[in-house]
Amino acid sequence: MIQIVPDEVAREAIAFNAQLEAALADLPPLHTVPPALVRAGRRAGKGIFRPSVFLDEATWVDAAGVTLRVVRPPGEPRGVYLHMHGGGWMLGAADLQDADLRALAHATGLVAASIEYRLAPEHPFPAAIHDCERAARWVVDGGLNTPAWFAIGGESAGAHLAALVLQRVRGFAKANLVYGAYDLGLTPSVRRWGDRNLVLSRPIVEYFVSSFAPGRSHEDCRAPELSPLYADLAHMPPALFTVGTLDPLVDDSLFMYERWRAAGNAAELHVWPHAVHGFNGFTLAVGRLADADQHAWLAA
Repeated sequence: MIQIVPDEVAREAIAFNAQLEAALADLPPLHTVPPALVRAGRRAGKGIFRPSVFLDEATWVDAAGVTLRVVRPPGEPRGVYLHMHGGGWMLGAADLQDADLRALAHATGLVAASIEYRLAPEHPFPAAIHDCERAARWVVDGGLNTPAWFAIGGESAGAHLAALVLQRVRGFAKANLVYGAYDLGLTPSVRRWGDRNLVLSRPIVEYFVSSFAPGRSHEDCRAPELSPLYADLAHMPPALFTVGTLDPLVDDSLFMYERWRAAGNAAELHVWPHAVHGFNGFTLAVGRLADADQHAWLAA
């Protein structure tokens, strides 16, 4: 489960983590900044993650009233990868990972289509899952005119939404679930994490959850329609769970992997050493290795 990486990759990650923690200590905590300012900053290339590259080859497609950002592979596609972006259900956008979608499309031969779902707090639960479900049904029904082979996936909040979509829409052959949040009532790793800020902290996670599903207790948030860890996971497709050892959400992936397998489904769990939440959003060798690992699994 723990992935083996070269010593120089581990050393780079360890040094980066120290720099990241120091840099975040000098910034206002994310949960104290209005979402609109964070969104604008990320679109302008500011913040901790590498700047986005907007590609002319990426197109916008209407999927039954929900917009998709679509990047096609060279040559004839072999299917579709339906993607849900991360950002705590509050941040991010479908066009902020064009370069990542292009890399995936070229490596796998799949059309990469990212959903522009509605964001909290302006649009709390169930708006995002309704958008993702509608787009998923449109794609599985042949809306992108590709061969009928479909994978689904996402990062962080996007992995959570992908897992919820799989309860509602059948027809996906693989699920690529990357450092997702699957128990919105908070797993032990989040509860124990405290204020330490390595992209996420416990206060930041609680801020995201309370904005996405306002007015609910921790126990209320464990309803299956909110927390896929507690859902009926029978008849799910094979899944790859990816997470880092320094992610507050590490238990979410560990627990979801075991529940996935206990329900009779195929699953792999790849845990990357010294990797923080969102680690493949930085210019890090461990992130490139994890991306290549996901691409190879989707292409197999």
